[in-house]
Amino acid sequence: MHTEVRTVTPELARQWLNTNSNNRPLSRQTVTQLARAIERGEWKLTHQGIAFDENGQLVDGQHRLEAVVKAGLPVEVLVAHGVPRAAFTVMDTGRKRTGRDALSLAGETNSNHLAAALRGLQLYLTTPDAHWSGGSALISNDQLLTILDEHPDMRESINRGMALHKATRLTVTAAAIGWYITVRERPDVDQAPWFDGLVSGAGLSEADPRLTLRNTMLGMAAGKRHRRKDDSREHLLYYLKSWNAWVEGRSLKLLRRSPGEKMPKITKRSFTEQTLDADVS
Repeated sequence: MHTEVRTVTPELARQWLNTNSNNRPLSRQTVTQLARAIERGEWKLTHQGIAFDENGQLVDGQHRLEAVVKAGLPVEVLVAHGVPRAAFTVMDTGRKRTGRDALSLAGETNSNHLAAALRGLQLYLTTPDAHWSGGSALISNDQLLTILDEHPDMRESINRGMALHKATRLTVTAAAIGWYITVRERPDVDQAPWFDGLVSGAGLSEADPRLTLRNTMLGMAAGKRHRRKDDSREHLLYYLKSWNAWVEGRSLKLLRRSPGEKMPKITKRSFTEQTLDADVS
């Protein structure tokens, strides 16, 4: 067996794919994910590559080759020739490195929550009204690290998210994103009363948006109303609807989500502005 580093063009990838024999079923989602990484310039030469057996048959790397074809761009790949066919059964049996792993290796704490929240933040910023699942919602490990570089305050938001999850059963992801984007969009708003009211619920009136959100989430967690398990997008929608009502000084007796309802935008108004408007009129 010998190895070499080759520049694999889309044409060469097609040629090698023609030798594919008895390989595992192709995952189009995996191909799309890899192709997008190539297009973003995230492809890196590693020990994982392409392998051919003693008869020149492709035994490993079909998803990488399909991704090169789909992206239409050449990449450098480690190629192994003469791999014993018997070794095929133990290829790719290790656990794939997750976003949590990548963040943990980068020295981040709470890496599991942070990975999920960064993914959710990216989806909120780019496709807030789409489903946060499926192939279109995949975020690469390199993307996660880039998003964290662009939004470093998400580290502190995770701490807020964990505290809110413990008190209200909002998902950590939804609570962290909600905290982060409202602080970012409305630095003029003192968030302490919002946070303290949600955590304790003490002294809040019946129609206070904080109490309504708190009771809604606790009720969902207790199974008192229909819910999809840990749906962070739905939780974030409730968070933002409640936060907007709180900032604007509006009462909120009921929280619900209509079919196809879009993610709320952060309000630019405040209670004092509404009061002034009412006085003028």
